[in-house]
Amino acid sequence: MHMDSHFDSAGADAKLAQVREREEEDVARILSEKYGVAYADLSIGAIDADALRIIPEEKARAASAAAFAKVAKALSLAIHDPNNPTLPELERDLAERGYTTHKFLVSKKSLDKALDRYKDLSLTTESKAGILTVSSETLARLSQSGATKSALVQELDAANALKPLDRISRLFEIVLASAFALHSSDIHFEPGEAATLLRLRIDGLLSDAYSFDPTTYHQINSRIKLLSGVKLNITNQAQDGRFSVTRGESQIELRVSFIPGNYGESIVMRILDPESTKVSYTELGIHPKLLERLEREIRRPNGMLLTTGPTGSGKTTTLYSFLREIHTPEIKIITIEDPVEYHLEGIVQTQVAGEHYTFAEGLKSIVRQDPDIIMVGEIRDGETADIAIQAALTGHFVFSTLHTNDAAGTFPRLADLGADPKSFGSAVTVSMAQRLIRKLDPDKKKERPLTDAEKAMIAKVFEPLVDKSLIPEKIETVWEPVVSSADETGYKGRVGLYEAIFMDDELAHFLRDNPPENEIAKLTAKQGYLTLAQDGILKALSGITSLSEVAATVDLPR
Repeated sequence: MHMDSHFDSAGADAKLAQVREREEEDVARILSEKYGVAYADLSIGAIDADALRIIPEEKARAASAAAFAKVAKALSLAIHDPNNPTLPELERDLAERGYTTHKFLVSKKSLDKALDRYKDLSLTTESKAGILTVSSETLARLSQSGATKSALVQELDAANALKPLDRISRLFEIVLASAFALHSSDIHFEPGEAATLLRLRIDGLLSDAYSFDPTTYHQINSRIKLLSGVKLNITNQAQDGRFSVTRGESQIELRVSFIPGNYGESIVMRILDPESTKVSYTELGIHPKLLERLEREIRRPNGMLLTTGPTGSGKTTTLYSFLREIHTPEIKIITIEDPVEYHLEGIVQTQVAGEHYTFAEGLKSIVRQDPDIIMVGEIRDGETADIAIQAALTGHFVFSTLHTNDAAGTFPRLADLGADPKSFGSAVTVSMAQRLIRKLDPDKKKERPLTDAEKAMIAKVFEPLVDKSLIPEKIETVWEPVVSSADETGYKGRVGLYEAIFMDDELAHFLRDNPPENEIAKLTAKQGYLTLAQDGILKALSGITSLSEVAATVDLPR
C-alpha cells in the first residue's frame, strides 16, 4: 500500500507541474489581450537562430525579450513584460537597423527557452539547420600547436574551467577542431561508470584522448543530438543522424551514430572529409604494373570491377578515384550508395532509402536510365548480385564492393549470395582486394638489418611470384619508426595495399564449378601480379612502411 502512495505522489507532482505550466500559458494569453499584443507559445515551435543573433544576449536578457523568427527585415519579438523600461530602447535600436518588429507576449517558460538558445550560438558564426561553423582561430591554434593529443588535453582542460554557459560549446568546438587537425577519421564517445572516454581514430588506430565527467558528457550528447537532428528524449534505441561543419572554405559532413549502453549512449561520429576522396588513382599506392593494367580495364564498354576488403579499407575512395578518372561529358555515370558520403561533380548520385529504394530496386531503375557506368555501393544480397551481373552483361560497366578477405574470395562469395558461377566469366572483368597501412613519417624512421628469420619469411612470400623482375635485388634492410614522445607514433598518413585478379578464358572455365578460394588463388598466381602480402613486403623493403605494420594488416607466413 505504501508503495502505491509513493508512486501516486510522484504522478501527482508531475500532473501539478503540467497544470501550473498550463496556467502560466493561460495567464500570458489573458495578459496579451489586456495589452493588445499577440500571444505566442515558444515551447512548441522552433526558434530561428539567425533571428536570435540579431539582438546581443545581454540586451535581450535586460529587456526580457528575444527575437525568435525573421522574414527579410520583419522580426518577431517575444516579450514577457510589456512595461520593461529597457524595451523601448531596444525597439528604437532595431528600428534604426532597419527592422520592423512584431511583438508577441510569452510566458516566462517560453522566454527562458529562447534565451537558453543563446548558448547554442556561441560556437556558430552562421547558422543553418544542422550546420556548425568551427572558428578559424581555434582551428589555426590547434593546427599550429603541432596537432598533438597533449595540445588537445590542455585546450579541453582550459575550456572545462569556463563558466557553464560557454563551456559545452567550447569543448565541442575543440574536439572537432582537434579531430580535423589530427586528420582523425572518427570521434568516439564511450560512457563508463565514472567517466566518458573520448577516443579518436587516427590512421586507422583508435587512441584515448580525454575523459569527461558524466554531467558534461550528457550536455555534449544533447548538443550533438540537436545538431544531428535526432530525437533528444530517446536514449534506449539506436539513432543515426548527420550534420555539417564549415571549416574555412570547405564543408565537412559528420555522420553520427547513437547506441544505447549501460552508462549512457555511445556516440561515434564519422568525419567525411571531401578532400580525402579527391586522391588521384595514381596516388593510392597501386603498384605500377597493376596500375597500367587497371587503366585499360576500367575503360571497357562493359564488365564489372569489384573491390573487396573490410570496412574502412578505402574501397569507396578507390572506386571514386576511378570514376573521377574516366568521367568525361560524353558518358553518363549513375551511383547508388548507402548513404552518399561524398559528392562527385558531374555524376548522378542516388541514395538507398529504406524499403522504397533498395540496392536491388535502385539498380533496376538505374539501368532504365541508360547509363554507361553504374557504381553500386555494395553487393549485399543475391538480387543485387544478379542485377549487377545482368547490367555488366548488357553493355554497362559496373563498379561495386564486396566484403571478402582477398581477390580470390570474390567468386565463392558471389556464389554464396546465389549468383550463377557460369556467368562470372562474361560479367566480372576484375576482382581486387585492398587494405590500408600506415606510412612511416620520413623524419622519424631508421633503417635496420633484417634478421635471418625475416629473410626466410620474405623469401617464402615471394616464392609463388611468377614475375621475378618485381622482386628487389637487395633484400637486406627494413625501416622502423623512431619516436621521441608519447604523442608520436612515427607514422603519418596511410597508403593502400592492392591485389587483383583479371578474367581470362582459363579462369572463366575454372569458375563454372564454383571452386574453393585457395584453388582460385593458385591458378591466378600465373597472371604475375602481386598479392597483398607481396605488395606489403615491397612497401616495407622500400621504407614506405614497417614490417610490423604489414604483419598487423595481412597474413604473413610463419
